[in-house]
Amino acid sequence: MGRGPSIENRKNAEDARRGKIFTKLIREITIAARNGADPAGNSRLRVAMDKALAANMSKDTMERAIKRGSGADGADDMQEIRYEGYGPSGVALIIDTMTDNPVRTVADVRHALSKHGGNLGTSGSVAFQFKRLGELVFDTSAAGSEDRVLETAIEAGADDVVSDNGVSEVLCAPEQFESVKAALRAAGFEPVKADIVMRPENRAAVSGEAEETLRDLLDWLDELDDVQEVYHNAALDD
Repeated sequence: MGRGPSIENRKNAEDARRGKIFTKLIREITIAARNGADPAGNSRLRVAMDKALAANMSKDTMERAIKRGSGADGADDMQEIRYEGYGPSGVALIIDTMTDNPVRTVADVRHALSKHGGNLGTSGSVAFQFKRLGELVFDTSAAGSEDRVLETAIEAGADDVVSDNGVSEVLCAPEQFESVKAALRAAGFEPVKADIVMRPENRAAVSGEAEETLRDLLDWLDELDDVQEVYHNAALDD
């Protein structure tokens, strides 16, 4: 008797989480489609569609988002806005948003930062601490797979491969992202995660109360409807 509600509550929470993920992915596809509705000639759209497919989004949903973004299915008034700022202990933050109401969005972001001992910075205030890179993550726990990922990635044009505890991160220039991913897939490796990200040049150590506050801030920002991605330079264990 007592198990029913808890299972139902968990399902409702999972559905809400899934809905929020879908909303962010639809926005990404919509914005990407502004540069062309054909993924063959639009690398950003290909990346967005791959992420949506990995999340089990239907092709119909993706096609509607593409039509909206390309102007074939009504006006699209979404804007991309990047905010830079600081969290607890001076942790650098890049907050990418998509919004139809910038006044609301900046107020929400500013409130989240101020509630957690942080503040908004000016454009360029922290971006120099990050580098835009293609990032592909693979499970290389099987014997021999770590070396194979390394060899395949480097041959395909990757800049670096970082391996630790059965996980390998392949890093490459954004322009090489699609070719590196294709080469690794052809070699039998499907990425656990694949995206073009803002990766910090160096990680700053945080601990204790500052770490707890930062994690709470990141959760808070993730819950904001207009926030697409948050990048930071803190050294956090997942």
